Amino acid sequence: MSFLIPAAYADAAAPAAAGPAGTGFEWVFLVGFLVIFYLMIWRPQAKRAKEHKNLLGNLQKGDEVVTSGGIAGKVTKVAD
Repeated sequence: MSFLIPAAYADAAAPAAAGPAGTGFEWVFLVGFLVIFYLMIWRPQAKRAKEHKNLLGNLQKGDEVVTSGGIAGKVTKVAD
C-alpha cells in the first residue's frame, strides 16, 4: 500500500491548467442554449397558453366543444 502514496503526492503537486482562456466559448454555449430553450419550449408554451385563455374567454352557453380526449359536449353554464 505504501507504493501508492508517492503517486498520490505526484498528482497533487501537478499544476492545474489555467482556465480563463476557454471561458468565452462557455458563455457563448450558455447563451446559445438559453436562446434555443426560449425558441423551442418557452415561446410555444406561452403561445398555447394565450390561445387557451382566449378560447376560454370566448366560451358561451350553448357552444359545442370537443375535448382533447374526443368527448363531444355542449356548454351548459360558464363560471369563472
